Amino acid sequence: MSSSNNSNQPVVPSAREALNKFKMEAAAEVGVNLKQGYNGDLTSREAGSVGGQMVKKMIEAYENGMK
Repeated sequence: MSSSNNSNQPVVPSAREALNKFKMEAAAEVGVNLKQGYNGDLTSREAGSVGGQMVKKMIEAYENGMK
């Protein structure tokens, strides 16, 4: 594995766009004003709410796929 490979970046460029869209939707659902680009001014609570909503939606999608 190359040392220049950033493990936080999706390998497929279109995956990055999909993840960004997914993150923006999750933020809107929990009432967090997420901007394109830098969001370092979010509180830990706001950032955690977005991440938690994303996980919740992924679990729901997985469970719906099992049916």
